Amino acid sequence: MRTLACLAGVAALLLGAPAALAHQGNPHYRSVVKRVTPAVPGLSLSVLNYDDRLALHNTSGRTVTVMDYQGKPYVRSLGDGTVQVNTNSQAYYLNVDRYGQVTVPKGLGAQPKWKTVGRDGRYDWHDHRIHWMSQSNPPGLKSQDRRQKIDDWTVPISVNGQRGAIAGTLTWVPLPGASLPLGAIFAFAALIIVLSLAVFAVRRRRAEAPEKVVEAW
Repeated sequence: MRTLACLAGVAALLLGAPAALAHQGNPHYRSVVKRVTPAVPGLSLSVLNYDDRLALHNTSGRTVTVMDYQGKPYVRSLGDGTVQVNTNSQAYYLNVDRYGQVTVPKGLGAQPKWKTVGRDGRYDWHDHRIHWMSQSNPPGLKSQDRRQKIDDWTVPISVNGQRGAIAGTLTWVPLPGASLPLGAIFAFAALIIVLSLAVFAVRRRRAEAPEKVVEAW
C-alpha cells in the first residue's frame, strides 16, 4: 500500500508539472527593461524570472498608472505608496495564465474599479507584452544555439497624467548542454510509472494467492 501511495504521489507531481511550468518564466528567454519614460527619480521597473513578470517600485511621490492591452488603466501606484488594480480591466483576468487561456467575465464596467493590493509602492504582475505568446519557437529564430533578439516591446504608462512607456527587449538565449524535450521526459516518466504499477500488481496477486497444501502419505 505504501508503494502504491508513493507511485500515486510521483504521478501527481509529474502530471502537475506542465501546469506549474505554465506559470513560470522560460529560461530560453530574457526580457529586459531598457528605459522608462518619463524618467522619474524613485520609479523603477524590472523583469522577474526571465520573462515572466514586471515588477514596479514607486517611491517618487507621484501617481504612476500602467495601461492594459486596450489602453485602459490596469495598475495604479499612488504617491503615498498605495497600489491598486482595476478589476474592470480584462488584463486583471488574462494575466492569471501565461498564455491568456482564461475566460474574461462579460459586462465589465467602462469605469475603473480599483482594488487595493499593497501599501508599499511595490507590485508585480504577469504581462503578455513582455514574452513570446506561444509554446512554439518564434518563426524568426534562426538558430537555437546562439543568442538572438526576438522583439522590442512597450507597456504604456502615465506619471501624474504625463504619458510614457516601459520599453524593453526580448532575447532568445541558448541553454548550456543538451536536454530532452519535456514531452519525452514526461512520456518516459509515465512509462516507468506504468511498469512499476504492473510489478506491484503482480507481486500483490502472488502474495494473496492461497498456498498449495502438500499432503503427507
